[in-house]
Amino acid sequence: MFKNTVVIPFFICVLFMSFNSHAQEHPKLILTTEGVQKIRAELGNVPLFDATLAMVKAEVDAEIVLGIDTPIPKDFSGGYTHSRHKLNFQTLQKAGVLYQILEDEKYAVYIKDMLFQYEAMYKDLPVHPQTRSYARGKLFWQCLNDSNWLVYVSQAYDCVYDYLSKKERKQLEKNLFRPFADFISIDNPQFYNRVHNHSTWGNAAVGMIGLVMDDDDLIQRALYGIEDDGLPVGAKDNDGGFIKTEGQEVGFLANVDEPFSPDGYYTEGPYYQRYAMYPFLIFAEALHNVRPEYKIFAHKDSVLLKSVNVLVNLSDADGDFFPLNDGQKGMSYKSPDVVTALDIAYHYGGHNPQLLSIAKEQGRVLLDDSGLAVAIGIRDGKAESFQKKSINLSDGTNGDQGGVGILRYGDEEMTLVYKYAAQGLSHGHYDKLSFSLYEKGTEILQDYGLARFVNIEQKGGGNYLKENKTWAKQTIAHNTLVQNETSHFGGKYEVGSKHHSELYFFDTSNPEVQVVSAKEINAYPGTEMHRTLALIKADNFEKPYLLDILKVESNTENQYDLPFYFKGQIMKTNFDVTAPTTLTTFGSDNGYQHLWLEAIGAPKEENTKLSWLENGHFYTLSTATTNKDELNFVRIGANDPDFNLRRDAGLVVRRKKSKNTTFVSILESHGHYSPVSEFSVNSNSIISKLEIMIDTKAYTAALIQTKSTGDKLMLILANEDSASDIEHVLKINEKDYSWKGPYAFIKIK
Repeated sequence: MFKNTVVIPFFICVLFMSFNSHAQEHPKLILTTEGVQKIRAELGNVPLFDATLAMVKAEVDAEIVLGIDTPIPKDFSGGYTHSRHKLNFQTLQKAGVLYQILEDEKYAVYIKDMLFQYEAMYKDLPVHPQTRSYARGKLFWQCLNDSNWLVYVSQAYDCVYDYLSKKERKQLEKNLFRPFADFISIDNPQFYNRVHNHSTWGNAAVGMIGLVMDDDDLIQRALYGIEDDGLPVGAKDNDGGFIKTEGQEVGFLANVDEPFSPDGYYTEGPYYQRYAMYPFLIFAEALHNVRPEYKIFAHKDSVLLKSVNVLVNLSDADGDFFPLNDGQKGMSYKSPDVVTALDIAYHYGGHNPQLLSIAKEQGRVLLDDSGLAVAIGIRDGKAESFQKKSINLSDGTNGDQGGVGILRYGDEEMTLVYKYAAQGLSHGHYDKLSFSLYEKGTEILQDYGLARFVNIEQKGGGNYLKENKTWAKQTIAHNTLVQNETSHFGGKYEVGSKHHSELYFFDTSNPEVQVVSAKEINAYPGTEMHRTLALIKADNFEKPYLLDILKVESNTENQYDLPFYFKGQIMKTNFDVTAPTTLTTFGSDNGYQHLWLEAIGAPKEENTKLSWLENGHFYTLSTATTNKDELNFVRIGANDPDFNLRRDAGLVVRRKKSKNTTFVSILESHGHYSPVSEFSVNSNSIISKLEIMIDTKAYTAALIQTKSTGDKLMLILANEDSASDIEHVLKINEKDYSWKGPYAFIKIK
């Protein structure tokens, strides 16, 4: 009996300890009790943190003076009710931080009062009256924004958890937080149980409120999804993207595993990576603090931390992200999402001093443990310049679904962005082997980006416009080859999602001659495209120039269109054009219906030249053409009665009735013009000749001759073997050229 009286209480004690093994003091989610103490001790001694704190305090204090408003939802993005509820959740999160740091009860009272207004509203709140979304929310028109709300509000709840009574917490959790989490997950599996930035927000929302409430059911649902969701395989969302595929893993961990390549590239592109980095990193930090046993920052070789460096690398010299796939131009690493990601990556990723220089540009930090670490690092002079270099980023879960190659010369004097990636989920475009080119922050040849005005109510409620499908996603909207006026994969998502381009080689060992080459064999049945882009800095050239070699082989005769979308004022052409008195469209479908045909011409010489002026610099596009080619000046904006599209210009080189052919072009940046001095320098191209010297199945050689010295430069490609140790010998004009590897760059005096 004595043994039993001892063992039973001990067993109960062990069970009790196990049950409460994750119980912690609050705050514990993002702010921690230990971190709060450290922050309070450092106040007044860390300039960037102090400045951010003052700014946030002013914002929240102004909202408190205005009073609480939780209107009945009715609007799309940009409308009053949408914007008000968005501002509410952002203010709640900030007020929670201020309560913990400043110990001022007014912030806790504000949070408590607003939460109970939402609690009273939510119990009887129907789904949102706007019906456009595949997953309607309650506070917002889509579950995505409802998830935004819960991600932020869970942080506020954590900060005032101990301020509230047990009865108040029970009421909020029973009537607001648990029903809210169930609604965006169990009630909307088509939104929650998928691999997409939408579901990442949903997973993080459910998981974070679960961590605050110490609710294992919600935490497991966040990490691994809903086991039996009832969704049919092949279900799609509004954009035509698959919601469920056979054997699909779901939940937060699947959203870390699948969209990120081992390099840290996010398959939807940098615009949506930026948006998803907030839930990815904020939930990861919460897991790290509350459930460290998951070792989330080490998951998939620390891919979340790695991806922050990648995201910075996917920006131009001004910090704006390259508009790959659906991407709004002007979005940059100064966005609040990236402030969050960068601070957390610095704090938990080994204190990379290069990240501090980006944080200085951002001008603010998180008001938590990680933000304090960044601010202290800057205060103590540890910041180093972020070195953006040429980089090849693989795409796909295992890094075997194509990728994005970025070639940079010098301090971003010239930057090439070459896309040979996978489809990119529902935000992907049909633009295999497309590219864009930058000089510092100036777009020389541009990618259009998306057709949407985010959060501007006048433009479709701030949602995607129909022109995103009919124009921005279509192949003709990009600087890549279009066959027979049809888009890659017929513009069909389910086909494009099965295929990706293949890297042929990537070589940046010589900073003066950097080359990336890739092939695409599935965009058009029976047609292979092989595009090689070289960023070259050679003698006599003022700046680096781009050499573009696009080789096409097909089983049938086709019409090929190769567009170049430039920005600026045309200076000169070496061909005559005829401008119609009445504008007509360039075609009738697949994006062509949105192009006005402004002028048409034909080559007068073996090289076609187009020069323009943009942002004080001259640019010249030189293309090796045939006498049968057509040269079409086009302008975006046809069949656009609501003026949703930018009126940008392009030149389309059209080659008809061709099976196998090769397009070779050069883009030079040269000289400058000042409207103040009214003085122009080096306004003309220095290229006298661009010639295809040989073009066989095995080899292609392009020759460039300059005007000033007559020097010749030749790039030779081995088209069938990219191995670096293979020796090649090729006779051109009775002279033998030998080299090792997939290409040779030769200077001929």
